Amino acid sequence: MRTVYVNGDYLPENEAKISIFDRSFLFADGVYEVTSVLDGKLIDFNGHMTRLARSLSELGFTYKADIDELLEIHRELVKRNNITEGLVYLQISRGSAGDRDFAIKDDTPATVVLFTQSKSLIKSALAERGQKILTYPDVRWRRSDIKTVQLLYASLLKTEAAAKGADDAWMVLDGYVTEGSSNNAYIVTQDNVIVTRQLSNDILHGITRKAVLKCAEELQLKVEERLFTVDEVYAAKEAFSTSASAFVCPVAEVDGKKIGDGTPGPIAKRLREIYIEANRATAI
Repeated sequence: MRTVYVNGDYLPENEAKISIFDRSFLFADGVYEVTSVLDGKLIDFNGHMTRLARSLSELGFTYKADIDELLEIHRELVKRNNITEGLVYLQISRGSAGDRDFAIKDDTPATVVLFTQSKSLIKSALAERGQKILTYPDVRWRRSDIKTVQLLYASLLKTEAAAKGADDAWMVLDGYVTEGSSNNAYIVTQDNVIVTRQLSNDILHGITRKAVLKCAEELQLKVEERLFTVDEVYAAKEAFSTSASAFVCPVAEVDGKKIGDGTPGPIAKRLREIYIEANRATAI
């Protein structure tokens, strides 16, 4: 039985409750962050909190995140739930103003929820064999840069991909790859250039993405932030994705076509190693 956090209280998970009129339930009016835990410490916590503040601001929340308080809550949940390796989920909704109403009321107190998930992050069978990816049209709300709880389309794609024997979906907008269902997408060209879509409203501004690109720079690897097509993916030497819960995860196949020789490539594997080493050293 996990201990979770709801609006100031630490509770057993089966006693945690929020209002049926909460706007996250009625309108998906909420944002979230997921922070990885290694060796009982938080990975890139400040980066996640910076993005959280941006998401709240973009949606006009009156709630202002107290970073020190949220850090204390994260650490307390890690301690209470004995999380050595895993994740801490933080979700903030605009709360409940009473009855259901499309119009937003500025004085609505936010709902703040946190919970943990114990999960093996470093040892990953998926990273060892490489992901199988299917591509789908990207028909999401065009503010994918805000980390909202509007995850239905991503959930449907991931479910359909799994039903077809794949591990995940990459989305395509106007002929160009945007990102994965819950991760940023990359290819490595035949000239060993790492290519990923540039930051815009079309993709999430990944915290792991930022850290991995810094690792690539330190390895003196060339990076191009630009649009890339599905055909470029098929012709790539390597491909991989990044996320807080999977770090750097190689891709072996896209739409039934092998990427490179169909196994995780050396650049993706090295970036995964460097990312884990670097973030273990700076975890808090």
